[in-house]
Amino acid sequence: MQAAVFHAIGKPLQLERVADPTPAGRDVVINVGRCGICGSDLHVTEDAAFHLPAGTVLGHEYAGEIVAIGPAVERARVGDRVAVVPIRSCGECAECLVGQPAWCTTKRLEGGGYGEYSLADERQCVPLPRGLSMADGAIIEPLAVALHGVKLAGIVPGAKVLVIGAGPIGIATAFWARRLGAGRVAVTAASRRREALAMEVGATAFIDPADNGPEAVNKALGGQPEIVFEAVGKPGLIAQSIAQVRPRGTIVVLGLCAAEDHFVPFAAVAKEARIQASAFWDVRDFEIAIDALDAGAVALRHMVTDTVPLAEMPDMFEALRSRTTQCKVLVQP
Repeated sequence: MQAAVFHAIGKPLQLERVADPTPAGRDVVINVGRCGICGSDLHVTEDAAFHLPAGTVLGHEYAGEIVAIGPAVERARVGDRVAVVPIRSCGECAECLVGQPAWCTTKRLEGGGYGEYSLADERQCVPLPRGLSMADGAIIEPLAVALHGVKLAGIVPGAKVLVIGAGPIGIATAFWARRLGAGRVAVTAASRRREALAMEVGATAFIDPADNGPEAVNKALGGQPEIVFEAVGKPGLIAQSIAQVRPRGTIVVLGLCAAEDHFVPFAAVAKEARIQASAFWDVRDFEIAIDALDAGAVALRHMVTDTVPLAEMPDMFEALRSRTTQCKVLVQP
């Protein structure tokens, strides 16, 4: 099969032929239908701190059809259409049994979506309703990431919420915040390119990036935000979140910042602000995201701004390292 393969920091992914996956035990082979290009993949391929092994096939936001199964598979069947939870775990510990494989002590993150076929444990597969497309399936993972963060925030009905960032995670966060009861949701970003999309999914205001200080935020929300979601992952944004959140408010850090950052702890202490990191998701988050799309949350599909064939994927991957007009790009292997 063909796949886009990582070889070294600073080097583009290489399209090459690799061995077809062979299922053993509870493994299934998935014919990848669509895979999203995630900002975290850009991070891990440009920063040696992540220790990404040469020969890795990335791509963890994907959906496809099962085309082969291992001898110990119990539930999955050839022909099943699935979204994939990209963590392989033991399946037997307390965390796994309650659908939280991210906290299994044996867990390992797995990609594979940047290839024609991928290997997964059947327990990683979440059924995709017939009414949803493969493109829908490929955005389930980022929707689950955002949902997990919104759940951790503990939104109460009528809450005032600020979302920093209008990428896929920021857009999905605005959607879930409104869906889980927020009264007002303001979004701010480095540009206004995604203003219409943010408003379409449920934001009540989009704050001008040229004037996104506390006064502008308070005006848009009718007061200080009880909850601020940092969904970008760049230095300085935790400090900005602390400055903007109300006393005794909550900051949820969704952005993946691998650089050293600085903020003044007293600024948070003086407000008794809670800083809550959010990572991964539960299996239930995948199921809820699938249900939302299946129930007609079609605006979320508009975050997909382009789809490229696998042959063009390495060039697109490099292009996304710089600021572009894209929101979510999908790969069609």
